[in-house]
Amino acid sequence: MRRRLILLVSLLLLSASSADAQLTTVQHEGYSYVELERVAASLNTRLDATPSSVRAYLRTPGHVVTFTRNWAHVVVDGTPMVLEAPVRVKAGVWLVPEPFVARVVPRLTNAMAGPPPGALVKAAARAVGLDDLRLRSYPSFTRIVLETTEIVAYRIESTGPREARVRITGLGGEPRAEEVRDGFVAAVRLERVGADAVLRVLFEGAAGELKASALADPPRLVLDFRRPGQDAEGGRVQATPLRLIVLDAGHGGDDPGAMGPTGLQEKELVLDVTRRVAKLVDEKLGIKVLLSRDGDHFVPLRERTSFANRNRADLFVSIHANAHRQTGSAGVETFFLSSEATDNEARQVAAQENSVTELETIAAPKVRADFVKAILWDLAQSEFQMESSRLAEIVQDSMTQSLRIPNRGVKQAGFYVLGGAAMPAVLVEVGFVTNPREEKRLRDSKYRDEIARAILAGLAEYKRYWDQRMRSAAERSR
Repeated sequence: MRRRLILLVSLLLLSASSADAQLTTVQHEGYSYVELERVAASLNTRLDATPSSVRAYLRTPGHVVTFTRNWAHVVVDGTPMVLEAPVRVKAGVWLVPEPFVARVVPRLTNAMAGPPPGALVKAAARAVGLDDLRLRSYPSFTRIVLETTEIVAYRIESTGPREARVRITGLGGEPRAEEVRDGFVAAVRLERVGADAVLRVLFEGAAGELKASALADPPRLVLDFRRPGQDAEGGRVQATPLRLIVLDAGHGGDDPGAMGPTGLQEKELVLDVTRRVAKLVDEKLGIKVLLSRDGDHFVPLRERTSFANRNRADLFVSIHANAHRQTGSAGVETFFLSSEATDNEARQVAAQENSVTELETIAAPKVRADFVKAILWDLAQSEFQMESSRLAEIVQDSMTQSLRIPNRGVKQAGFYVLGGAAMPAVLVEVGFVTNPREEKRLRDSKYRDEIARAILAGLAEYKRYWDQRMRSAAERSR
C-alpha cells in the first residue's frame, strides 16, 4: 500500500510540474532529501524563505506548512509532525526528508481521496520509544539525556522557580523517577500526559537556565540546566596572557595509530607535524610550547593531560590523523570533549582513538575500567567546554580555508586523551591516511608545512580573541 501511495503521489507531482521541477533526491548526512523549492513548484506555489531564514513556509489554498532550519519536525496547518531527519539548508537550498512527499503533499493538493484530515499527522505522531534516560552532574550544570527511537518534538512549558517542565510529543513508555540530589537538581520525573510525556525537573533551590538540544544519530534530547550564578560562557578566562601550549602528537612507540595503503604510519606523521607547529608557535607567537612526546615512544593517554596540568598549560592541542574503512573518506575535523557524542561517526572516531587504552595498565583492568568511566563523565573539562568549542571552531576554520580540503566540521565525543585537562583542549584530525590521495599529500614535506601553518593561524586567531577578553576582564576589575 505504501509503495502504491508513493508511486501515485510521484505521478501526480510529475504531471503537475515542469521537467526542471521534478523531485529528484539528494543524499545528505545519510538521508534522502528533496529540494523544497521543487516541492513548491510541483504544487504551483513558491517557497517563502531565503537561504538565511530560520523558518520557511509552504502555502497552498487552505494549507500552510512551517519548516524550521535544523529541526526534525514541521507544523502542518497548526499541528506538529515529526520527520525522519532534520530540515537542512545546504549551499543555500532548503531540503526536506523525502518521505515528506508521500506523507504531506497529498494533503496539500486536496487531490487524493484517503484518510480524513489529521489522520496522517496522527499517524506520524505515533508513540516514540525511550531507549535510555541518563543524568550527570557537573560543577556548573546538570545534564539530562533522553535517548529515543526517533527524533522527538518538545516544548518547554515552564522553568521555575522550583520546577521545570518539558513536554515531549508522542513519547511512550512507562513513567520514570530518578533521585539526583546533587545540590542543585533534587529529582527527575517522567510522567504520562495523554499521548505525550512530561519531564519534570525538581530543584533543591532556585531553578537554573535551561539549554535544550534535539540531536540525531542516535536520536536524543539533551537538557542542560546551568546552576544559578554560573558564568553563561561556561568557562573561566584568566586575566593573564597565554603563556604555554602543550602540543600532543598522538600515538607513538608500540602504538602506530592508523596506517595508510602504502604504509604511512599516523604516529610518524603527527609527530613531524607537531614539531613543525611547535617551532612556528615559538617563532611567530612568542608562546612557550611543550610536547607531550618528542620521540617515537608510547605515552599513556591520561599522562598526556596530566603533563599539561602539571605545567599549568593554557591550551592543550592533540594532533592526529584519521582512518575509515571507506577509502574515499576525506577532510579535516576537530573535536572537543563531551559525554554526548555529536553522532555515531564521532563516537566511532573516539572509540578508535581510545582503543590505545588496551596497551595501558594491562595488569590492572579494574583500574583501567574505572579510569575510562571517570574520563567519559569528566568533571574538570566541563568548565572549559565552551572555550574548547570556540578553540575547535577557530582551528577548524583555519585548517579548511588554508588547506582547501573538505570540512568535516567541529564535533564532540568522549576522547580519553582530552579528559582531565584543566584548560581548553581539542583534538585535530589533519586528514585520512586511509585515503590514497590524502596519504600521498600527507607524505609530502611541503604539505606538512602547510598543515602546521594552518594550525598556527588558528592558534594565532584564538590568541587574539583571548587577549581581547583578557583586556575586557582587566577593565571590568578596575
